[in-house]
Amino acid sequence: MTVTGIQCAFMGGLLSLVLASPLWLSAQAPELVYISNVTATQAGGRTLTSVEDQTRATLDRLGEALQEHGLSYSDVVVSNVFLKDTRHFQGMNGVYRTYFQVAPPTRATVQADLLDPDALIQISVVATEEPKEVITPDGLRSPELPYSWGIKVGNTLFISGATSRDPDTYQPVTGDMATQTQRIFGNIGFVLDEAGMSLRDLVSCRVFLDDPRGFAVMNRAYAESVPATDPPARATVRASLMNVVFSTEIQCMAESSSERRVVRAEGQAPRQLPFSPGIETGNRLYLAGVVGRGNDAGEQTRAALDDIRSTLEAASRGFGDVEDIWVYLADVRDRDVVQTILNETLGDDMPTPTIIGARLMGRSGVEIQMVIGKKP
Repeated sequence: MTVTGIQCAFMGGLLSLVLASPLWLSAQAPELVYISNVTATQAGGRTLTSVEDQTRATLDRLGEALQEHGLSYSDVVVSNVFLKDTRHFQGMNGVYRTYFQVAPPTRATVQADLLDPDALIQISVVATEEPKEVITPDGLRSPELPYSWGIKVGNTLFISGATSRDPDTYQPVTGDMATQTQRIFGNIGFVLDEAGMSLRDLVSCRVFLDDPRGFAVMNRAYAESVPATDPPARATVRASLMNVVFSTEIQCMAESSSERRVVRAEGQAPRQLPFSPGIETGNRLYLAGVVGRGNDAGEQTRAALDDIRSTLEAASRGFGDVEDIWVYLADVRDRDVVQTILNETLGDDMPTPTIIGARLMGRSGVEIQMVIGKKP
């Protein structure tokens, strides 16, 4: 099948030229491969209008990208699925599960504004050829799912986006954001325990909130669940979830390391926040989402990158060490401006960022989160 449409992920003159080459295959550290923003809106000369057809074509395109790295679907350990409309979830899921039938990757699925206005689905993944262990906690009951609770590669654990479910029945645990956040971390704890880890090993989390007005309530419950002295790096954005009874979904990574430390920019005093500016493990540096100050997306992007540079310098790293980038935009139409500044700052060989449209927790329109690769 000939699949087109991925080049439509970015619009605008400069980026249309850039995407003539397969930039969705990111510059990699040796262990992990990141493939970002995969979409497919046409196949075999016809326009795809159903989520089932687009999901199938998108996953076929993903398979081609994996093959370019000598990988296959079985090597995917993390899948982030972004849907244009939550009503497309069942249609997507029915097709998705046929591609990942054995030891499926961890997954988080949310509604977001996509790069291609014609796309109904956009996918970013992390893959590796290294041996992996599927983590299935005894304490978490669930039906047959098209994702794994956790996948461990070496000393790194990838955890699926967790929602508030009863561990004995898999039924939703409703309540306010505090109740749901507490239950979520209880379930994450089951996954960590099965992997021989604890909440103290969390290095990075993404929090998706259905309603940002509950942010303060979630934040207090979150702070009670993570280590006080070295909480994981974090980004928090607004995104509709796949079940209307859920207010919060949290997707995390953990890494067991005796070299774990908090990284702050020089002169930055510790603050009473439930996340760290950066967590370094000796293998990688995980940065929190950084929002930029300024009057427009360009100013905000430059300010965010200046702050990130200061944190990198505190860890004796630079932008040349960046392994993965996520960009959250309050207005996805700002993507061209942001991408251009990223290229100017990081260089043309920078990893392709995952970019989605999602409301932020403050007034800024740009938030950038990075993972920095192993030291040379």
